[in-house]
Amino acid sequence: MEYSIRSCEISDLPKLVILCQKHAEYEKAHFSPEGKEESLQKALFDSQPKLYSLVVATKETIVGYVSYTFDYSTWDAATFIYMDCLFLENQARSFGIGEVLIEKLKEIAIEKNCINIQWQTPQFNERAIKFYHRIGAQGKDKVRFTLNL
Repeated sequence: MEYSIRSCEISDLPKLVILCQKHAEYEKAHFSPEGKEESLQKALFDSQPKLYSLVVATKETIVGYVSYTFDYSTWDAATFIYMDCLFLENQARSFGIGEVLIEKLKEIAIEKNCINIQWQTPQFNERAIKFYHRIGAQGKDKVRFTLNL
């Protein structure tokens, strides 16, 4: 598969919302596309972005993305990258693209003096868990809570 990895551009946002919806469906989560394009544009392209994203681009479209934020650990007293999402369309899987995306994040983390990259995935996502173990990541058993406001 011929592809490139680049920073998300404003013109990618309509397709990014579709990929987010597919990602949510894959993880059996609720997703409403309403207002997402505008919100993502503000988060990604504001003068002080809250979110960063790399996309996997083919000649025709984007087929995957990784999004991340910079966060701070009280316990470590240091900055880390939180990988919010990593998703590839079915036709883009099994080409090593996920590993390339992780490598790109590692480069960014090192450049920004981060101590690590953290993320989560549902327990039923065995394929992702196997991939994460293969690249040397270690899982921590925790329960994630959400308090809706």
